[in-house]
Amino acid sequence: MSTVANSLRSDAKVIGLVSVAHLISHFFHLVAAPFLVVLKDEFGVSFAALGFAVSAYYVVSGFLQTPAGFLVDRLGGKTVLVGGLVLGSIGTAIIGLAPSYAWVVLGFIVAGAGNSAFHPADMAILNAKVEPRRLGPAFSMHGVGGSLGWVAAPVFGTVAGNALGWRGALVLAGAIGLAAALVIAAQRELYMERPAQRAHAEGDSLAANLKLLAAPEVLLCFAFFAALCVALVATQTFSVATMISLYGVQQATASAILTAYLLGGTAGIFAGGFVAMRFPRHGLTTVAGVAVAMVFVFLLATGALALPMLAVAMTVAGFFLGAVGPSRDIIIREVTPVHARGKVYGFVYSGLDLGAAIAPAIYGWFLDDGQPRLVFLGAGLALLLCVVILTRLAGWKDM
Repeated sequence: MSTVANSLRSDAKVIGLVSVAHLISHFFHLVAAPFLVVLKDEFGVSFAALGFAVSAYYVVSGFLQTPAGFLVDRLGGKTVLVGGLVLGSIGTAIIGLAPSYAWVVLGFIVAGAGNSAFHPADMAILNAKVEPRRLGPAFSMHGVGGSLGWVAAPVFGTVAGNALGWRGALVLAGAIGLAAALVIAAQRELYMERPAQRAHAEGDSLAANLKLLAAPEVLLCFAFFAALCVALVATQTFSVATMISLYGVQQATASAILTAYLLGGTAGIFAGGFVAMRFPRHGLTTVAGVAVAMVFVFLLATGALALPMLAVAMTVAGFFLGAVGPSRDIIIREVTPVHARGKVYGFVYSGLDLGAAIAPAIYGWFLDDGQPRLVFLGAGLALLLCVVILTRLAGWKDM
């Protein structure tokens, strides 16, 4: 009984620490967002210039996620996770201390490099340290932590910005990240045996690793994440503007519906962990969840929903898109060799950055052309592609 209790206690601590790290990574995503108008005036630049700086963050993160995964498999997840927190903290502080626009861009680049570490490190640690039967709830809490980080960032920006000014707020955010890095660095529970050391005898060469990343099942997972992000950009970033144009609602109403969508997604992530634990056919669970979300997104594209149904459709879509997260992450685990989880998770999750780079320009063009319906239609088609990809994955892993 004591062994079981110790195992549960250890798993809970690992899950909590990794989830806090994920919270901080998502906190860094948005912590500078409330100050973009101030940055524009402070440095005399355009919003387009600031958009370039933000884009640099995600481009750097996307390019470095796979190399970060290689480092995870070589050095262990804890070392890379702490490094990501330190870089994210330094990058955020650089923005707060920036004497010129060029330093702002540098800060976003450094923070983006830090962001590349989180998904491969987090997932490798959870897979290595948590009992397999608890991975569903583990991935669930990891996702909830990220969602709470997004929620915390604008609240922090408002409170700390009013008290300390934008520079003080961003420096404080960096200090919080460094404090978290110190705490996590001291945790022995996060130590991983370096799986790459065991894998040398199995031919863990660069060529073998590249062959692994080019495996059909891994490429399909990458494509799934890219398509999923194309849908998420529509339902998150562009949904307010789309609802205003397509449904004629006020901005406050559209923002409230987006909040309901995000809260639905957080609830879905939480519920999805227990679904993943109780129902082992993770492919089928993920296909079903994405398919339900797709139906509601296509309903949004009709432009014919009454206001209450508009809110319901957004919330339900958010719930099911969140609910598939834990099962989705277990699918990746099932197609990944133990010694290569860092690099595979890093490569697969970089698909999100590809989707984030492609979709905004397309959706912006739809809105500029007076075709807001195409934003939700595009999201629905992207989710349909996700269903096709997941079904194809069943060729390697029975749904």
